[in-house]
Amino acid sequence: MSDENQLQMQYDVQERTIRCIIDETLYPLEAIYGASYLFIDRCFVFLERPEDKKVQVSLRSKQEASEDELEALLGEFANELLNQVLRWRVSEATAQIREYTMARAFVSHPAQTSIDALLAELDAEELEEDELEISVPWETNDV
Repeated sequence: MSDENQLQMQYDVQERTIRCIIDETLYPLEAIYGASYLFIDRCFVFLERPEDKKVQVSLRSKQEASEDELEALLGEFANELLNQVLRWRVSEATAQIREYTMARAFVSHPAQTSIDALLAELDAEELEEDELEISVPWETNDV
């Protein structure tokens, strides 16, 4: 286990796998899940809870990888964690505004009103006589 390195994270490397422990007081679980999901196409991601408010993330390369490559993968994961935390916090901060906007959109512009107006316009429209005498299914023929 490294004490301090260029990533400023403690990690452990073994057989194509790099592990680190993430503190949930710094990174919400939703952010950890979000970052993990974005890495599942690149590596196998395993999450464990070694203790309360801690999540161990194990990133296992799908192919042979050097220690430098695994460190780079963990660095990208750490960057994505920060991105997910920011997205989560913005989402939390703007939740009430989004709810208000959606409620306002549904109340002020009901979809049924526009459909009713279109149907009324079609009913009011007079159909011209058809020179080709193509019958219209809703018209009755007086033969």
